[in-house]
Amino acid sequence: MTRVLKRKLVLLITTLTALVTGLAVAFIAVPAASAVETGTWYKIVSRSSGLNLDILDRSTAPGAELIQWNDTGATNQQFRFIDAGGGYYRIQARHSNLVLETYEWNADNGATIAQWTDLGGTNQQWQVQESGGYATFINRHSGKALDVWENSTTAGGRISQYPANGGSNQQFQLVKVDGGSTPGTCGSGTPNARVTGTSGSYTATNGSSTVYSGGDYRAAIQAAVDSIGSGQRVAVMASGSIGANTISISSGKTFEGCGTINATNRGGRGAIESLGTSNVNIAYLNMTGSPYFATRFYGNSGLHLGQINLNLSGGAGIRFERDFAGSTNVSMDYVYVAGTGGHGVETWNIDGLRIGTVVARNTGYSGLLLNNTRNATIGTVDGNNVATGTGYATFRTANTAGRLSNGSYSTNITVDKVISRGGGRGIFCVSQSGGVLIRNVDLASNGNNSILIENCYNYTISSGTVNGGGEVRIAARSEFANTRDTNITLTVNNTSVRESPCADNSTWNISGNASVNVC
Repeated sequence: MTRVLKRKLVLLITTLTALVTGLAVAFIAVPAASAVETGTWYKIVSRSSGLNLDILDRSTAPGAELIQWNDTGATNQQFRFIDAGGGYYRIQARHSNLVLETYEWNADNGATIAQWTDLGGTNQQWQVQESGGYATFINRHSGKALDVWENSTTAGGRISQYPANGGSNQQFQLVKVDGGSTPGTCGSGTPNARVTGTSGSYTATNGSSTVYSGGDYRAAIQAAVDSIGSGQRVAVMASGSIGANTISISSGKTFEGCGTINATNRGGRGAIESLGTSNVNIAYLNMTGSPYFATRFYGNSGLHLGQINLNLSGGAGIRFERDFAGSTNVSMDYVYVAGTGGHGVETWNIDGLRIGTVVARNTGYSGLLLNNTRNATIGTVDGNNVATGTGYATFRTANTAGRLSNGSYSTNITVDKVISRGGGRGIFCVSQSGGVLIRNVDLASNGNNSILIENCYNYTISSGTVNGGGEVRIAARSEFANTRDTNITLTVNNTSVRESPCADNSTWNISGNASVNVC
């Protein structure tokens, strides 16, 4: 039976039932007010299949699809409701901080439902209609209901939209996570170990046991970390200063820095380090001060960085080391980094990187710099006053970033959006890097090149705007192979576009008032 025929039969049978019973019944009973609680995390369970709504493959990238899956307890199956006004809500995924939307503003039946950066669009707003303990979600843009497509009861079944018809595949149960006890915040639930106290008096506990009591903040944290095993969690609730010291996290542990950790410079080292480890999760971190590196890594597998807030006054942010073992399967959900003297986020030697969002403000060097890194999926890189007076950029790829193990530069680094205001360069590719696709850019008033692509291979910018600031340029140095296989589509105003020397196989699609001098 075809999808359309099945849908028509459902509607026909429901209509005939209403007529026979003589009732004027609407398909959805809408109460006067929604019972959802903003700020509370929920599992959303399909009435028809008993499966949970789930962001595919735990992706933190914008555009990742919504599916249904067996209950795993993972944060990619947890959602909260953010009031959008007028009786509508944005539905935010816990693991990525992105919100559910009808993808690409598609109002058609069967449209993809995906996660995306919260832009406040009507395609990201949902009305919650509740009846009999179940909720139906109506998209404000399309007017259609969230729908388990074709009544699938299979894990992996797609979630779409269809006109509301009262079917159980459009009804969902909202199940509070952690028993409804204000979940979703750092340190919630029952961590295995916890650090509490105030300056000069700190206590680290593991269950009912005290593992440290005294005035040394760093010692309290390290004692708590060391007291837990693989698969366990420590929550640092207290704030304080660790000075020029390091906290080390070993394999399998989850670290939640709920208080604010102040750190100073320990030459060549990180305030937080995890070296040669697997499956470490730094779910939350708040840091101030001027550490040499806020966090330092190498030789990691399955490293996850969640909500990272680095409000620094010098030093550097997140660093993956150059001259040590590489890392695989690294993910970062959301990084805010400000006030560094060096780079905000700098990677070396990573194969398999997923980043949701990097927000860089007033960093001395790059906001996000990928060195010798490949197979990367990145959501948004947002820089303001980044790398002022330098040759660095809001987003920079360098030192063979994007070169695959077979020596090719097939596209393997994708970025949804780069935003850059002021500072140095907006985008910079250099030193035999490539394999890059940037879907959209929004650059304005960059003090150096808005975009510079130099000795790079297979580099595409699909859309976006450049307004003022330094020129957009393709270039090359003689010591490396010439730039090749570039494809740039932009609207450029109040600056210039130049290609010198000529690249091999360059394609330009430039609109706007820019002066254009290309080959």
